[in-house]
Amino acid sequence: MRPLNVIHNFPLISALIAIFIAQFIKVPIHYISRRTINIQLAFSTGGMPSSHSAAVAALATAVGMMDGFSSTTFAIALMVSIITMYDAAGIRRHAGMHASALNRMTKTISVLHNKEQVDPSLKEMLGHRPIEVCAGASLGIAVSLIMKLMLY
Repeated sequence: MRPLNVIHNFPLISALIAIFIAQFIKVPIHYISRRTINIQLAFSTGGMPSSHSAAVAALATAVGMMDGFSSTTFAIALMVSIITMYDAAGIRRHAGMHASALNRMTKTISVLHNKEQVDPSLKEMLGHRPIEVCAGASLGIAVSLIMKLMLY
């Protein structure tokens, strides 16, 4: 088996392209909605659309197209997708909300005690709103469908 055979792995390439596109389009979407450019969004978690959701949806779709939607591999890919998207919109989103609350509390406590203001250090943008997860999943499915039509 040659090492470059991985470039012919349709599900893997679909997932990677979906991640790249999702991360890249976060910057213009943020600009359109907030009128500020934030290049850092292309390299961070959270935001619109969910790149995690795009990746797992692209992967599951591509596996289904390659192995069949009644295959065991599609069932595994679909379950991993569901768990990943549930986690992004649930647990990780709430962890980000908790981080935001803790950062505000830390800032307030330092002000109340006349101490040097502490810069909040917990990352707040961790998870996604449900619409961001749905947008990411839709993007991932579209990437796999378009790639299948164009390349395979």
